[in-house]
Amino acid sequence: MEFHTFGNQDNDVMMLIHGMLTPWQIWEDAVEYFSKMYYVIVPELDGHSQEETTVFESIEREAEQIRDYILHHYEGYIHILGGLSLGGRIAAMVAGMLGITVDYLVLDGAPLIKMPGVFTEVIKQSYVNIIHKTRQRDYKTLESCKKEFLPEKYLGNFLNIADHIEDQSVKKIIEGAFENYSFKTYDPGTRILFMHGTKGNEMLAKKAALKMKEVNPNTQIRVFDGYRHAQLACFEPDKWIKEVDIFLLT
Repeated sequence: MEFHTFGNQDNDVMMLIHGMLTPWQIWEDAVEYFSKMYYVIVPELDGHSQEETTVFESIEREAEQIRDYILHHYEGYIHILGGLSLGGRIAAMVAGMLGITVDYLVLDGAPLIKMPGVFTEVIKQSYVNIIHKTRQRDYKTLESCKKEFLPEKYLGNFLNIADHIEDQSVKKIIEGAFENYSFKTYDPGTRILFMHGTKGNEMLAKKAALKMKEVNPNTQIRVFDGYRHAQLACFEPDKWIKEVDIFLLT
């Protein structure tokens, strides 16, 4: 795992964790805005490297590496911890780990609800096929990617991920995203924002948000009607930034 850093190291720390098969650069707009106020750290998850092949072992291993980084560099304290999709699941895990203190936890579409095994297997094979077709530069796959997955300006980054990631890492990523999750009761001082859309598999995020609020009543839920998974953060970053900024300032 690699950690990309931006801004003044004397400022409070904000860490943003990218989503499944999404390049870390998806946070570029958020980094540009928030690095004026915070020291922004963006981990590049294992299996998502763009210059060499790295192995994604498990969600737990990713969370442990981030925890160790925070403990080593910041004595366990981080002002803002945010995550998109898979990154949201990892962020939620890190915030509940021993020795970690988080003031603000921002989750977007975090899959914290177990999906039935048969559906997980279908999704695993689907994503493996998508990665294979992406490596072949299949036109329809790339056009669909630009329309539904991430903006065209990040296509080159995604292609680099696809060229280096191994099938086993893809499968482990899917397995980790949809396995059982143990909700934690965070420190009462931790404020939580859980954002999600309403289309497609965002039903899982909706259930996760409601469960998070049940366990942590100070959770704020913001629903974006008609939005698919990760659409706000990926395709309307200015609006995502505004929502997070409002949360941090209120």
